[in-house]
Amino acid sequence: MSNDTTTPERIEGLKKLIRQVPDFPKPGILFYDITTLLKDAQGLETLLNEMTAPHRDAQPDLVVGIEARGFVFGPAMAARLSSGFIPVRKPKKLPAETVSVTYALEYGEDSIEAHKDAIQPGQRVLIVDDLLATGGTAAAACQLVEKLGGIVTGLSFAVELNFLNGRAKLPGYKIHSLLQYDE
Repeated sequence: MSNDTTTPERIEGLKKLIRQVPDFPKPGILFYDITTLLKDAQGLETLLNEMTAPHRDAQPDLVVGIEARGFVFGPAMAARLSSGFIPVRKPKKLPAETVSVTYALEYGEDSIEAHKDAIQPGQRVLIVDDLLATGGTAAAACQLVEKLGGIVTGLSFAVELNFLNGRAKLPGYKIHSLLQYDE
């Protein structure tokens, strides 16, 4: 199924629901706050449907949501796709044995983890998060899924900051971002 329902009017309508906060978290940064979109029932429903539609044909077995906002979208999208949901978390947040991937940040590094038994070899996996910025966390999530034997069918983001070129860290993956910003 294609994403035929996406129209410029729908995209602009969703963008109008996002609050822009200047100088957060530090001076010079314009923060796109999706909480104002999430509290709008019709906006949230439209966002979830539009984020899910391009991935129906891939028929993922699982949806991976990246902590923390991927937990907002992931389960709802998994239900729409008749898929299971897997949380990917920061270290030491999951109770059973985990597998981790460490990735570089602007200053330092971070890690994400999933349960060792969360994904079976050959399972098809859609990765979901709220934001594609520099691409580091998304690339680490792809590595984690593949380390567990899963096949990444695509990635879905509510917002993409094009000027940070996060797609460059995700070559070869099907990426769908609904709301794109160029500055």
